[in-house]
Amino acid sequence: MKHFFSFLSRNQADIYKIFLFVLSTFLVIYLLPKGGQFKYNFQKGKPWQYENLYAPFSFTIKKSERDLSEERTNIRNNAVPYFDYAERALPESKERFEELLATTFVDSLFQVSPNRVKDVGNQFLEQVYRFGVIQEVSTYNENDLVYLKRGNVIEEITFGQFTQLANLPEQIEQHIQRTNAEGFADLLKILLNRSVTPNITLNSKLTEASIQAELDAVNPNQGIVEKGGRIIAKGEVVEGTTYQILSSLRDEYQSIVWSKNNRFWLVFGYAMLVSLVFLMLFLFLKKYRTEIYANNTKVTFIFFNVVLMVFLTTMVVKLDAKYVYVVPLCILPLILKAFFDPRLGLFAHVLTLLLLGFIVPNSFEYLFLQIIAGVVTILTVSELYRRANLFISVGQITLVYIVGYFAFFIIQEGNIFAMELETFGYFVLAGLATLFAHPLIYLYEKLFGLVSDVSLLELSDTNSKLLKELSNKAPGTFHHSLNVANLAEAAANEIGANAMLVRVGALYHDIGKMEHPTNFTENQLSGFNAHDELDPKESASIIIDHVINGIEMARRRNIPDRIIDFIRTHHGTSIVYYFYKKEEERNGHANMEDFQYPGPIPFSKETAILMMADSVEAASKSLKEPTSTKIDAFVEKIVDSQMEQGQFLNANITFKEIQSIKKVLKKKLNNIYHLRVEYPE
Repeated sequence: MKHFFSFLSRNQADIYKIFLFVLSTFLVIYLLPKGGQFKYNFQKGKPWQYENLYAPFSFTIKKSERDLSEERTNIRNNAVPYFDYAERALPESKERFEELLATTFVDSLFQVSPNRVKDVGNQFLEQVYRFGVIQEVSTYNENDLVYLKRGNVIEEITFGQFTQLANLPEQIEQHIQRTNAEGFADLLKILLNRSVTPNITLNSKLTEASIQAELDAVNPNQGIVEKGGRIIAKGEVVEGTTYQILSSLRDEYQSIVWSKNNRFWLVFGYAMLVSLVFLMLFLFLKKYRTEIYANNTKVTFIFFNVVLMVFLTTMVVKLDAKYVYVVPLCILPLILKAFFDPRLGLFAHVLTLLLLGFIVPNSFEYLFLQIIAGVVTILTVSELYRRANLFISVGQITLVYIVGYFAFFIIQEGNIFAMELETFGYFVLAGLATLFAHPLIYLYEKLFGLVSDVSLLELSDTNSKLLKELSNKAPGTFHHSLNVANLAEAAANEIGANAMLVRVGALYHDIGKMEHPTNFTENQLSGFNAHDELDPKESASIIIDHVINGIEMARRRNIPDRIIDFIRTHHGTSIVYYFYKKEEERNGHANMEDFQYPGPIPFSKETAILMMADSVEAASKSLKEPTSTKIDAFVEKIVDSQMEQGQFLNANITFKEIQSIKKVLKKKLNNIYHLRVEYPE
């Protein structure tokens, strides 16, 4: 058991990576569509590239979504509505008519008996209430069939058999003419207009239920293909019914393959493919990005973003596949480039697309557009901390999407007239969503403790609280840090290192000197040196402590670990040579460990550049009557001494790059001291 725990302790980083690998693979498999993969790829309007295809089994031909949508629309447009008939309307209207007649009829005014008026009026009421009176303004035509519901009885009539309330005066006029009632026409018009009330209303609930029943009865199939029947011949164009038959075969194949018996093998196949993708990502990190591979937090960050993009795309496809281009997939290479480098961003982007190929429809078109957009993202987004650059890049990405989709549509359809403009709107939305990269980068910095160029720009502000404090407490150190920053930045640009990172590291590398600023010569304004009265060992301890003090101070101020690395490594494991020699002269011998910085030695190009720039800038202050020859010689001496001590063994920096850095340091120092090359007499 003891050996087991010892094994876990020694290999916990590798064990975590295995766990991350398995977890990521499981999550992606869970998100993948639950169906077998159809072994033929085909596109509408393209020739069939395989041999003649025969039906492997009998299957039904499914109607296309467009056909089903049209059929459902026709059902709604041609649906027969239901109307309710109020039975009490006729007797109530007759009763109202008779009451009005009794109160308004005067014998001396009319040469007709009231019974005659009553008979004519009741005839008209019975006529209009035969099918009922409707007040609602409707879009139905007179010849459209409708269902009239009288109690429990439903009869089929035309809409024109209803009496429109708006047409009532005209029908009264016609009735008067038919019944020769001109002698009391005015009285009859008044009485009937006041007596008739609508009694027909649309039964929306029953109408909708009828429509829904018809919609539910729609057959999604339009025929059957028998086993062995030829579906398509080699070279035949995939279009029309043939395209629909192939789509039906693909759907049927996937539903048949994904059964309880085959589930294990399908999951096993998915696991192998997904594992290969993540394995490639691990191998890339281990071979070409060893620093990232050694940091489990960074590896977790990369895998998290890959799985997140697969998750978002899966959710959108399940919601509606036509929105798949709204997912801002270009955020992935953009963010990885901001935190790491462009190659890693593009590599992870391509691997993510390989996983999404199982999920999205028209996978070739999708992969093509997204790969091109990813390449554009990597090539165009530089200096992300400049907001204008991000907006320009988003515009270019959106343009590439639109142009690529336009080209694919022309190839597939052969014309532009059926193009849906709303798809271009999805590309614009994806571009706008890409702008979310800035707040997302800030969030990731807090969650994973990473540092991007955006944060580096903020840290490089010399008016920040910590650097302001350094300039007030230790102005000489602050000035030294600025000079080192300029030297280191120029050297980093020369060899292609991260210039912004090394500049910020240089600005903060000596903040530990604020604890006791006057113990360092650059801050001694009065000419008094406290080290003259101290033991060399004690002086060396004070000098060495500025590294430890700087680390503690940086952590209290929440300076990122990536910057603290510069504080830890800018002296490596070198010795405080001045006090070491002083001790040796005083006692005849000296213990090197008492005068040695704790390290570690630089482990990146940037930290190695800072060590060289710091040592050279500090030593240049001791040059008396500096000349170009002297500067060249002492730069060579200092850097060569650091190489002999093995300070750059872990920095992944080449001799050629060190030589380039030397040239930059010499040139910069010559410019600082306004020197020219000495010409021979």
